[in-house]
Amino acid sequence: MKNNIYLSFFQSKVQHPIPAYSFWEFYIKNGIEESGHEWKEGNADWAEGLLYSFDKAKLESWKAETWEDTLRDIKLKHQQKPISFFLSYLYPHQIDEQAIKEIQKMGIPCVNFFCDNVREFTSAPKEFSVFDLNWVPEYKALTMYKRAKYKHIHLPMPMWVAPQFRNVSNVESDVVSFIGSKDIQRLMLFEKVVNLGVELKIYGAGWENSDIKIENIKNSNTFSTVLNQFDFIIRFGLESFFRKLEQRKFNTKPSDSLQRCINTKPDFDSYIKITKESAITLGVNRYPSFLYPFDKPNTYSRLRDIEAPMLGACYLTEWTEGLEQMYELGDEIETYKDEYELIEKITILKSDANKRKNMRLNAQKKSINEFSIENTLIKIENAFK
Repeated sequence: MKNNIYLSFFQSKVQHPIPAYSFWEFYIKNGIEESGHEWKEGNADWAEGLLYSFDKAKLESWKAETWEDTLRDIKLKHQQKPISFFLSYLYPHQIDEQAIKEIQKMGIPCVNFFCDNVREFTSAPKEFSVFDLNWVPEYKALTMYKRAKYKHIHLPMPMWVAPQFRNVSNVESDVVSFIGSKDIQRLMLFEKVVNLGVELKIYGAGWENSDIKIENIKNSNTFSTVLNQFDFIIRFGLESFFRKLEQRKFNTKPSDSLQRCINTKPDFDSYIKITKESAITLGVNRYPSFLYPFDKPNTYSRLRDIEAPMLGACYLTEWTEGLEQMYELGDEIETYKDEYELIEKITILKSDANKRKNMRLNAQKKSINEFSIENTLIKIENAFK
């Protein structure tokens, strides 16, 4: 059946001073269209709501205007052609519970996707309870939704790769590459690897800056630097506060050896080329958080764990729970648990061209066939039957 989906997925007609977000709109819209479904939207600037996590007055003004306009638009479009379901990517502070209930009264189920549960929360936010279905991509986050007894479904992150890139390249460089933004955990991991004699090519936002602000509690899409120590303690507790003080002692400036591995942030074409043609494309699933000891970081599977295989990469990523549910490890992708295993797997893969090629072919076939937005939409639709 052809669905008519109303979208709230970070659409914005302007570029806001927040980390990258526009790719979500690009992926979901293209995935919906390729699946043979339709999407609808209003004029709301959904990304703007990410700016006001700590400004209550502006947040309430944005919510009132945005949800009022959205409800009016949904009602009109629903009368013209029935809307199958409302699909959003909303942070808790963006949600207007009464507005969601008004949409539901029109007979329109409401589904919310959220991909940073593990990073942002220790329990499922109460604001998410209003949705008919919570789309949870992280395997590690399932327990918090089960505990909260919210209706949820475990599905891949919405990744879409243009058809012309769904192939395995005939060209292969000898490069071991990583593309991703700079953070303290990635920096420290790569320092260890490079100091043990492995050559890397590192690309992404922030790497060319010489230092990192350790106060950035969570390298998050929406959470700003905690305004003062009292607020920090209220939110994260004393143990996290002491970890923060301890980590201020770390030297976050890249060593000369690592600096030689750093390259400029790639444009779109270069991003695709590097991912497809590198002998090995790396993934890193750890992340900065003062909720965990610095030398024992938490991990969760990222969008890159779907994107890189879809592009035909020979993909070596950091092990985390749930990856074995997605891939045949060693046959489709490879994983590592620390810098020593990372170096070991790099050595094995670089010496075995046939294994690299087979991994590319197997992982691309798996990711495109099973992790597509089309399959995800079918499962969401079936959840309402």
